[in-house]
Amino acid sequence: MTYVEVSRPDPRVAVVTLNRPERMNAMSFDVMVPFRDALLEVGADTGVRAVVITGAGNGFCSGADQESAGVPPGLEGLPPPAYALRAMQLLEDVVLTIRRLPQPVVAAVNGAAIGGGLCLALACDLRLAAPTAYFRAAGINNGLTASELGLSFLLPRAIGSTRAADLMLTGRDVHADEAERIGLVSSVHDDVVAAAVTTGERIARLSQPGIELTKKSLQAGMASSSLEAHLTSEGLGQLYLRLLTDNFEEATLARREGREPVFRDRR
Repeated sequence: MTYVEVSRPDPRVAVVTLNRPERMNAMSFDVMVPFRDALLEVGADTGVRAVVITGAGNGFCSGADQESAGVPPGLEGLPPPAYALRAMQLLEDVVLTIRRLPQPVVAAVNGAAIGGGLCLALACDLRLAAPTAYFRAAGINNGLTASELGLSFLLPRAIGSTRAADLMLTGRDVHADEAERIGLVSSVHDDVVAAAVTTGERIARLSQPGIELTKKSLQAGMASSSLEAHLTSEGLGQLYLRLLTDNFEEATLARREGREPVFRDRR
């Protein structure tokens, strides 16, 4: 059975769907390995300008599969400690793959985003939610830590350290309306996938290197140790496109002519 589906509702927008609805798209290795591979394939497609991630059925992703985790490939014969480390590294690689895609990634959170599912949503550049969506840092409820797959790095940067501490230390559910209010998602939509595709289509109309450099600078800004150091990298990216393309001139002309700009991304 295929647990990951890729569709192209717009030639420039790829929708990657976790497709194990009977398990609320839990993070078994049978799902996560093809999911990572599908993301890599989509990321390498130069015609794709934006990526949408969503889940089939009523859930986005319910985190660890507590019934059948599956078998990660290539780990035969390892002792239990090494096996566990390599298995965790594979899941971490899924998060890093989302972060490293050149295209912006939009999470269309259609239902529960629990534990690792919350981490997948946070790894995306944008998050939209359905009214039925909810989020939970579930590890703390299972007698573990709430910190997994980048959660303690990404969540405070998305909603602030105080709200992140609230969610991670209590393990409570955050429903769509609160998630929008605290900035965990940018908006709530009845048809969240359609809304995410529309966002992707808007991104696709803009400068491809401009969008890719903006994604890189946003991530670098979150990780930067100082404003002074980050200003330099921002400025270099801006000069790079200003000098090597005629995008700025086209945007100015398009405004004068009352039309949408068409960026060639070259001179």
